Parts: sequence; structure tokens; C-alpha cells
Amino acid sequence: MKFLIAGLGSIGRRHMRNLILLGEKDIILLRSHRATLSDDELVGYPVEVELTEALKKHKPDAVIVANPTALHLDIAIPAAEAGCAILLEKPISHSFERLDALQQAVQKGGGKILVGFQFRYHPTINKTRELIQMGALGKVLTAHVHWGEYLPNWHPWEDYRQSYAARADLGGGVVVTLTHPLDYLRFILGNVDSLWSFNEHLSPLEVDVEDVAEIGLKFCSGAVGGVHLNYFQRPPVHRFEIVGTNGTLRWDNADGILHLYKFSAPFGSYSDLPPAPVYESFSPPEGFERNQLFIAQTKHFVEVARGETQPICDLADGVSALQMAFAAYESQKTEKLIRLNG
Repeated sequence: MKFLIAGLGSIGRRHMRNLILLGEKDIILLRSHRATLSDDELVGYPVEVELTEALKKHKPDAVIVANPTALHLDIAIPAAEAGCAILLEKPISHSFERLDALQQAVQKGGGKILVGFQFRYHPTINKTRELIQMGALGKVLTAHVHWGEYLPNWHPWEDYRQSYAARADLGGGVVVTLTHPLDYLRFILGNVDSLWSFNEHLSPLEVDVEDVAEIGLKFCSGAVGGVHLNYFQRPPVHRFEIVGTNGTLRWDNADGILHLYKFSAPFGSYSDLPPAPVYESFSPPEGFERNQLFIAQTKHFVEVARGETQPICDLADGVSALQMAFAAYESQKTEKLIRLNG
């Protein structure tokens, strides 16, 4: 199977390394020569600078779109028309423009799109979904995510001010760059009915995008919650808490452990000496580390490209996450609640 990788910054190179790790060596590189990382690991692989030529000359079976967000569809639409399977990094684009053209290209070419929300492969996030579907929490009432990062520490080899995450022209901003919770909360709890948001540039960071967002969510199930995102927190943190009538789930990305607190007493009951909660914890496999999310995603993408399975995070999922992100921007602009369903 032949793979074309478009964009060779840190995430593009990660995908390349993982393909090689999985035994895939027929890899073509499409690059602008703007990446700031060393070229050492790229030696020996064919390089193209023009997409049309790369598709015509090499006829790849699969394309990985890992260039800046604002340029995603420049690659994805022609690749889809050519019938390639596509791993499309999140967010799928920086606007809604040309998404219909992408959908039409997929229908015309017959390939599949897998969207790169790697947290869908996290073992304890999947355990969270399983426990909730089994009824471990009873009726889910609230869900909250807090994710704070320090942008200058993301890519120490480059000036953070020039990174895609910091620049509006490249599709940056904390809402779309850290859009993962909008996807995995929907994956865990179902569709979002409506949201509101405050998005601001509050810190001294030299960026022309928002560096903090506070997003309120109303799920179609009736549960409420929120997502906090920022670019300025030191030390970084990424965690969530989901509360139901029968208990609480708490997860922290630092160790990947999921904690379940269950209560045997009926909801609404009262006792002078309430029973202690039943506590369980669920840990990732021994030796688990972040890149295993990407390896699992790459394995799945290879299976999708071979026609062996359907994407677990398809284009419709990517569109839903983008809709939520842009609803957050619309809410900030209009100072209104934005309805997504119905």
C-alpha cells in the first residue's frame, strides 16, 4: 500500500514514524520545505512539492493530511476525488467553506475519511463510554472538561508565535486547536443540543487568536456541562469529571487513570450515616504512553484504507466537532445561546 503524507511538521512526522513502525515503507512526502524540524529522518523517501503531480505520478492509496488547518481542504478534496483513503487531521478545516465540495469529492472518488481525533483510541476514555452505556452512573447529569496548556512549550524548536495554533491565517485559536473534548464528549454522551461560549485573548501571549474559552454545553440527553480551554496554564492539565445519579467518573490525562465512585443508596435518600461509595479505578495497560493513541489510529487507518473496516471517526464526526467550535465563536460574537439540533 502506498501512502502520501502532506505536511511534515511534528504531527506529519509522527504519522510517518508510526507508519514505518507498522511496517509500511512505501511513503511519498508532499512538502513545502517550511517545516522547522531536522530533515534527517526524511532522507531516502521520494519528495514532491505539487499535489497534482504527486497524485498522478505515484497514485497513492492513502493520504495523510497534516498541513496547517487552513490548508487541509487544498489537499483533501483532490485526494478524495482521486479515490484515496484520507486521514484528515483535526480540525477538518478553518471554516465551513468547501466542506460540501469535500463531501462530493468523497462520493465521487469512493474513498473513506478518518478524522484524526486520537483520544477516541484512549483505553480509559473508551472505558468511560462503556461504563456510562452500562448504566454505571445512572442518569448522567453533568460533564466538565478542563484542559490548559502552555503554548510556548508545545514545540520548543520553533517560535510559538509562528505556529499554526497561534495564527488566525493558519486556522489557529484554542477552540479549534484543542477541539478534542468537543469530539470525545459527544462520543461519550451523545449529541449536543446547544451551547454558549466566552472566547478571549487574555494572557500576554503574542497571538492573534483567542487563548482561552469557556464553553457551556446542553446535551440532547438533558445533561449539562462545559469545556474550559486555555493556552497559558503552567503546569498543564487535562482532566474531566462526569456526574450521574448513581456516581461520578473522574479522569486525568496525566496518568490516564479513570476513577469511578458509585453509591448504593438510592438517589435522593437521606441517612445520618450514608454508606461509603464503592470505588474502582481503571488504568491504561502497563507501559502506556501518548504515542500509542497515534499508533492505534494509524493501525485503524491502514485497515480503513484496505477496505477492511469503516472509520470510527468519520467525516460527519469531524463536521460535528467543527460545528460546535464555530458555534462557540458565534456565541461570543452574538452574545447568544446557539442551538445545534432541532
